[in-house]
Amino acid sequence: MKKYNVGIIGATGMVGQRFMLLLQNHPRFNVTVLAASASSAGKKYRDAVRKWHMSEPIPEKFADTVVMDATADMIKIAGAVDFCFCAVNMNKEEIKRLEYAYAKLECPIVSNNSAHRGTDDVPMVIPEINPEHLDVIPSQRARLGVKRGFIAVKSNCSLQSYVPLLHPLKKFGIKKVAVTTYQAISGAGKTFDTMPEIVDNVIPYIGGEEQKSEIEPLKIWGEVKDGKIIPASSPAITAQCLRVPVSDGHTAACFVSFEHKPTKEEILKAWKEFSGQPQQLFLPSAPKQFIHYFEEDDRPQPKLDRNTELGMAVCAGRLREDSVFDYKFIGFSHNTLRGAAGGAVLLAELLAAKGYFD
Repeated sequence: MKKYNVGIIGATGMVGQRFMLLLQNHPRFNVTVLAASASSAGKKYRDAVRKWHMSEPIPEKFADTVVMDATADMIKIAGAVDFCFCAVNMNKEEIKRLEYAYAKLECPIVSNNSAHRGTDDVPMVIPEINPEHLDVIPSQRARLGVKRGFIAVKSNCSLQSYVPLLHPLKKFGIKKVAVTTYQAISGAGKTFDTMPEIVDNVIPYIGGEEQKSEIEPLKIWGEVKDGKIIPASSPAITAQCLRVPVSDGHTAACFVSFEHKPTKEEILKAWKEFSGQPQQLFLPSAPKQFIHYFEEDDRPQPKLDRNTELGMAVCAGRLREDSVFDYKFIGFSHNTLRGAAGGAVLLAELLAAKGYFD
């Protein structure tokens, strides 16, 4: 099995730290480059990390690796790896320029950032749901004038708590969706130490999240046509997003109406039987059972269920008929695993399996 040399751009941040843990023993990806901002460059990784947010310690194999400058050392980095993960803390325009620059240096980028999610020839992929969107990469390469470089992105972390549960139900004709997400503080790169205002509190606003929650699913459900991804025109989605005092794990309360209302048993069967290319290809990070349904009235819960299938499964519960919509249910996913670094690693595994890094 071919192995790939990999860089992590933004290695010192919270998502970068999660990448370190996920990749320390990966069977196909060998991390050879760690990169971050100029303030971290030249330091050993253990010294460059201002605060280690993970419960597991810094992997010893990376602790003494000297961090490179993601911007100043770009040419050197691009020449040393087969592709890079990108999880930087910069504004959108800076991220766009950075990711384009790497792609034009023939270095594929698997991005955790939102900057390119709206770019119509950049695939935004949940591997079990829309792997066919990778077909747009040759068109992106033609636009950039490259042979090997490209950018692929994962979707917003909160989408993972409800879009995978809606997807197997599309065959019943989803008409409209209302969703409220209850999002963990790690989604803001925070811990209880660094976000004391969240203790005993709920903050009913997360900048940009509601627009992403309403728009991004339509791109995921769109089609590749004439070298671009054309977003789906339906269903209608309305969203509210709240920050809640939870360390890890995003919960969604979802309401849905259908063209052809299924029975509860049909919905449960669709969830249980659904799998995608990651399961069929036995990708290393893929959960064996993508969707886990809990029969208990008080599940899923972040504290109990965030690590289901190593944090890569999507959990559901409390499916029941509704008085306004057809059905309502609770969804849940681990936001820094399935929703962030883990989802990006799974996307990279799919890209590798399909030869996009070769």
